[in-house]
Amino acid sequence: MSEHEHDEHDHDAASHGSDPLPDVDPTALHAVVDKMAAALHSYVETAVGVRAEFGAHEADEDPRVLALESQVGTLNAQLYDLLHETLGVHADLTGMTWDDDEHDEEPSDQDVDTFHLGFVVGPPTGASDLTLDSVLDLVDAGGSELAHKLQDAGFQVIEWGASRGAPMSFGDDDEDDEG
Repeated sequence: MSEHEHDEHDHDAASHGSDPLPDVDPTALHAVVDKMAAALHSYVETAVGVRAEFGAHEADEDPRVLALESQVGTLNAQLYDLLHETLGVHADLTGMTWDDDEHDEEPSDQDVDTFHLGFVVGPPTGASDLTLDSVLDLVDAGGSELAHKLQDAGFQVIEWGASRGAPMSFGDDDEDDEG
């Protein structure tokens, strides 16, 4: 089973099937986005107000700011679940990307190397809503965090990815193996 296939009893066959979904009503999706937008506006207003009263560290720890961060996170999870339930997609809406003109030039092939980190994972112990299909999402989130840490340390992360069953293949890795 690939990372995008699901057990039929866990998901709606239509939303997770290969046939197009031409008659999806996006009203509920837009409602969650509207709630999220309102929460983000509230966060900005609150953060500005808190920062006017306190230093940066105190503002980061202010209960009003933390409560709104939690609300935004909860709404983001609701949107993910609703997109998944309605459309069968696995939306990656929590990543952050900065356009950094500083690293426009990619290093030459002699300057780069590939690194792999592997896991052998069994099913959850005890009662759980999670399946092995959800592991890739967790590995992907961890990969994103690690890529950011590498970039923060000054490395150029040219490509990265998460896969199930075999290490990722990047660019012309196959050609390197043949030569």
